[in-house]
Amino acid sequence: MSTSDDKAAAEESSELESALESLHLKDSWPWLVSFAVFLLFCWLLAPILTPFVMGAGLAYAGDPLVDRLQRWGLSRTAGVCVVFLGISLIGLLSLLMLVPMLQTQIGTFLHNVPEWLAWMQGRAANFGIALPEGARLNAEGFKKLVAENWGDAGGLLKEVWKHVSASGAALLTAIASLLLMPVVTFYLLRDWDELIGWIAGIVPPRLLPRVSGLARETDEVLGAFIRGQLTVMATLTVYYWIALWMAGLNLALLVGLIVGVISFVPYLGAIVGVLTAVIAMLVQTQELLPFVWLAVVFGIGQVLESNVLTPWLVGDKIGLHPVAVIFAVMAGGQLFGFVGVMLALPVAAVVAVMLRHAKQEWLASTAYRLGAPKRVVKAAKEGKSELA
Repeated sequence: MSTSDDKAAAEESSELESALESLHLKDSWPWLVSFAVFLLFCWLLAPILTPFVMGAGLAYAGDPLVDRLQRWGLSRTAGVCVVFLGISLIGLLSLLMLVPMLQTQIGTFLHNVPEWLAWMQGRAANFGIALPEGARLNAEGFKKLVAENWGDAGGLLKEVWKHVSASGAALLTAIASLLLMPVVTFYLLRDWDELIGWIAGIVPPRLLPRVSGLARETDEVLGAFIRGQLTVMATLTVYYWIALWMAGLNLALLVGLIVGVISFVPYLGAIVGVLTAVIAMLVQTQELLPFVWLAVVFGIGQVLESNVLTPWLVGDKIGLHPVAVIFAVMAGGQLFGFVGVMLALPVAAVVAVMLRHAKQEWLASTAYRLGAPKRVVKAAKEGKSELA
């Protein structure tokens, strides 16, 4: 090998070492280990994390309001009390309005089940299908059960309480979660700024500008996504409630709530809503025309959600493909249960921001451009890949 070849190889090796050093690979392992330990603890403690995750979410949502009240002259504690009281009143009023309406609709649904069972038995007899003796008695038995347990407004709650109280551990866990959530929300909301300051204090000074930029961008993306998604969910709930009520469905409010709450997962809300509405309408009536109106309602709802609400209110805030969103929700549920489902999209938003920054740094790094043609180097410096 010639002297010029040795010199070129040495220069290339030096550039590669410099590139690897610029990526801070030597300093990355403690953060990766810490993150892995954090995930392990989340997985082990998933059954008790629900009140803390929901409390943190409410505190995150309420912090901008508290900051605004502070700018108007209130102390942090007074601002937290005002926001906390507002959130509590909204939740209480929602329950007082929705629970009686839902109970009435479910009662109507249960009263319609015996007639539906009788209709099914008649259709089966017309086709020459002989049902078992127990199945033929279901309609009358169900009617008797409803008459015995729906005599007053608290009938459903009594039956639910009877079954839930059979599992003492599950009942205690649910009560503890309900009691802990407002406590966690209050204290996290009061100490939110101190918590953010503590996190910033443990970040190495040389990484603080980069981490602060990532945190600001993540906060903007996450806040815009949450506000937009909640608005979409509320709008879809109201739309399906009114539209299904106009279509003659007795369970319009219940189906509207189901579609609205699940609509953060692409297509899942519509699928579950269609199945629920069809079953409810089948129990309510066996005529064909109402099902045509159901198809019209859900068709318009899908066009409204896909072409108007989501692009306008949410847009591409996370930057993830719908399949990636579905995978994130399913993976979160599989790994961490209900907590994982709640955290799936916020975590996906954070990961998406970090991946975009990681891609920009990689394209601008010496390791990526080492030995590449000039056009690739130029494209990388402009923040884009030659292959894009």
